[in-house]
Formats: sequence, C-alpha cells, structure tokens
Amino acid sequence: MKPDEFEKAVKRGDISPLYYVYGDEPYLVERGAKLLLESVVSPDFRDFNLNTFYGNECKGEEIVEVAQTLPMFADRRVVLVKKSDGLLAAALDILSAYVQDPSPSTCLIFQGVKIDQRKKFFVEFKKRGELVEFKRPYENQLGVFIREEAAVYGKRVDAAATEFLVYLVGNNLQELASQLEKVATYVGERGTIRVEDVREMVSDTRVDSVFELANSLGDKDLGKALRNLNTIMRDGEAPLMILAMMTRHFRQLWKVRELLDRKVSVQEIGKATGVNPYFVKGVMEQARNYRLSEFKGVFERFFETDLALKSGGGKPVHLMECLVMDICRNK
Repeated sequence: MKPDEFEKAVKRGDISPLYYVYGDEPYLVERGAKLLLESVVSPDFRDFNLNTFYGNECKGEEIVEVAQTLPMFADRRVVLVKKSDGLLAAALDILSAYVQDPSPSTCLIFQGVKIDQRKKFFVEFKKRGELVEFKRPYENQLGVFIREEAAVYGKRVDAAATEFLVYLVGNNLQELASQLEKVATYVGERGTIRVEDVREMVSDTRVDSVFELANSLGDKDLGKALRNLNTIMRDGEAPLMILAMMTRHFRQLWKVRELLDRKVSVQEIGKATGVNPYFVKGVMEQARNYRLSEFKGVFERFFETDLALKSGGGKPVHLMECLVMDICRNK
C-alpha cells in the first residue's frame, strides 16, 4: 500500500487489524504510526487500550497475549511494536501464527526500517495486513512536504521561503518540520510565511553552521571550514549528512561555473540552477574560485569519502577533515 492510499484509507476509517509501517525516512514512519494511533484510540482511553513494545526487548508471546486481549471502553485496542527490525526469528515465528488469524478488535502496528519479504512472517502478513513503505523524498518533492506541514498551522509558504528553507535545512524532514513549527509560531496571526521569517528564525540554529560550512568551502577558506566542520560534528551531526550537504552545494557550484563560462546572465543562472534569488550572486562568486577541471576531482573525493565512511575505512572526523583540506588546498 502506498503512503497516500494508506492516509486516505485511515482518514475514512478503513482500518486493518495489521500494519507494518517502515522505510528510510523515520519522520514519515513515525507520522504514519501516529496517524493510526490517533484514528483508532481516543486519548481518553489510551491508558487502557495502548500497549507499546520494542522489538529488541520483547518476546513474541508478550505481543500476541496483549493483541488477543479485548479492549476496554472502546472498540479497538492498539498494540505498537517499535524497532520491529530487532524482533528475533523465534518471535517472528510466533507472530506468524497470529497474523494468520488476527484479532479484529486489535490494531497491531509494527514500525521499522527494512523488511525481508522472503520471510514467512512477511509472506503471511501480506495476505492479511498492510505493508506501508515511507521513502525519503527527493529534493524536488520537499516543497509539497513543506506546504502540507505549514497547512497544519493554517499557514501558506511563499515559493522563495520554501526554497530558502530547503537550502538551509536540506532534506531532513524532522528538522524541516521543527523549523516550520518555529517559524509558524513566530509569524503569529499572519497567514503567509515569507523569506524574511525563515531568515530570522532559522539563522541562529545549528543549521546555520551547515550553511556556513558550505560557504566557507565555496570560498576556499580552510581555517573557517575546519572550524565549522568541527562545530557541526561536535554537536552530533552525522558525517554522511554533512557530506550530502557538501555534495549538493558543489553540484550547484559546478552548474553555475559552466553557465558563467558560457556568459549566461544572472537571472538565467538562477532559473537554470534553482538557486534561491537571495543567493545567486554569492554562489556565482564561489563558483569563480574553482576551475571546471577541479570539480571532477572534488566529486571523486566525495565518492571516496562516502565509501570510507560507510565501510569504516577510518575515523569519521579524520576523513571529513582530510576532505575539507583537499577541497580548499588550491587557493
């Protein structure tokens, strides 16, 4: 079942006794489970009809016993199993028997990251339950997410403000939602969120450090880039996320550099690259710090660092520092 089909079914009250919500975007997975919970059990009766387990800490018998218990003062009971990837094979065997004949008065929700549809548990689950995968959206899909989140607060977001927010935050949906909530509160009764609002409220967060790192790399300012990098990593930001942001920024710089060499106008460069109008001139200045021939080498280093981070080929801090030094070495 696709996420949009899932949301429509839940909102019209078409609830299955079995759900497995999973995917590589934890914010959407969590939101899907929350939508089910809010639709099935009233907050007034959750003390009696909501049970939460963690797959790496529980046994299959425990889940089945509670799932077969009748709800109190309500039509349905919700049993939520978080970190379902951690369920042992023995637990899945016991649960396989349950999913063949699930209790109609219980909504059993599994929440995880990955599934293996070859396993007996999932073979049986597909026959009687709903598998709902939430994938991380592509960058060109983030505008839809931002508009939907803003609508929750009764707000519209200007196109430029949407682009600016994505530029600052990237595709981390949890962070985007958090920043949107802050901006929506800041604008008060006003119905539209503008670029100035995003600049005012997002500029003093850790997102700003990521933004500054991108700019210092574009400027080939090694000292500042290393300081920014160390600040971000000290705050606990994932190296792969930082690498993704750097890659995105240099992809823009490469495009801009090519257009500059073709004598394309500022306005056309903004349209062709999708760079926010507020940043076009700054990005152009950074692009001039690099020859076209340099970008190939930069992206080869991105690829090497990505492999090393994923394979444990060195300490993350050291790998990232070496990458920053290699990018900035040709002043």
